Amino acid sequence: MRGWWQDLTDLVLPAECGGCGRPRTVLCPECRDALSGAAPSRVRPVPQPPGLPVVHAAARYADAVRAVLLAHKERGALALAAPLGAALAGAVRVGVREALARADGGLWTGPPATRTPGGGTVLLVPVPSSRGAVRARGHDPARRIALAAAGELRRSGTPARVAAVLRQRRTVADQSGLNSRQRLDNLAGALAVAPAGARLLFGGPVVLVDDLMTTGASIAEAVRAVRAARAAEAAYIGVEPLVYAAATRESTEERMQRMQRMQQTQQVRWREPIGGARGSRGSMREGPERAGVHRAHDEICAAVVAATPDSFEMNRN
Repeated sequence: MRGWWQDLTDLVLPAECGGCGRPRTVLCPECRDALSGAAPSRVRPVPQPPGLPVVHAAARYADAVRAVLLAHKERGALALAAPLGAALAGAVRVGVREALARADGGLWTGPPATRTPGGGTVLLVPVPSSRGAVRARGHDPARRIALAAAGELRRSGTPARVAAVLRQRRTVADQSGLNSRQRLDNLAGALAVAPAGARLLFGGPVVLVDDLMTTGASIAEAVRAVRAARAAEAAYIGVEPLVYAAATRESTEERMQRMQRMQQTQQVRWREPIGGARGSRGSMREGPERAGVHRAHDEICAAVVAATPDSFEMNRN
């Protein structure tokens, strides 16, 4: 009984630092600094997979950081979710801030907590592990870290929640031992948004989150699935995705009435086709008075706790 209780205690309160093995601490100050002491950086794998969004990482996947991630993922050191979530939250903050700056044409430099479009919430979408991996580990590492990151963001004043809507819709091979091209082929079309999950992906910037990025294949596939689901949901109710983002909590009838009122009063301009009449289909451009808000609602970026060291070196170019 004493041994069973010790094993259970070690799952929640590890007997040693997850990074260096120092006794009697979850994460020592030196390893905590390696995890989240540096400013998050934009990372890009080589080669970069098609469709990969802008990705920010908190740390390089090496030494103590690698040990911490493996201790949490493979050895069930669940107490490490809190510091890993804090590191991920830092990468999310930088990613959202840059996404809003891009949406505003580079003019915005303030914190995301005071400039989330329409008072929206930052939506953290974890990249899912396979069902077999979750069963073998006894938990979903990316989801657990995402929940910790959302809590950290809310405590610092940024509205955030986790939307765990991605699912694997077919079996994929073990990624270890596969090169970047093989990983892309292995994951192509493997993810989908759960039924009724698409409506949760509106109302604020979407940030795909994971514990680690190596080739970027998983994040590229996740962003494909999210974009497809959002487009299908908007098409289903017959409005444009970016206008729909402002009203996801309304019923379908209320949304349509709202769209009619906005068109009549011109409170929000519809996108206009280039060289054509308003309301027709074709190549689109945004009305100038709302363009920045529309682009911000449409932004999808990604954040990870760690990425391979060579992904950071791309920032020198």
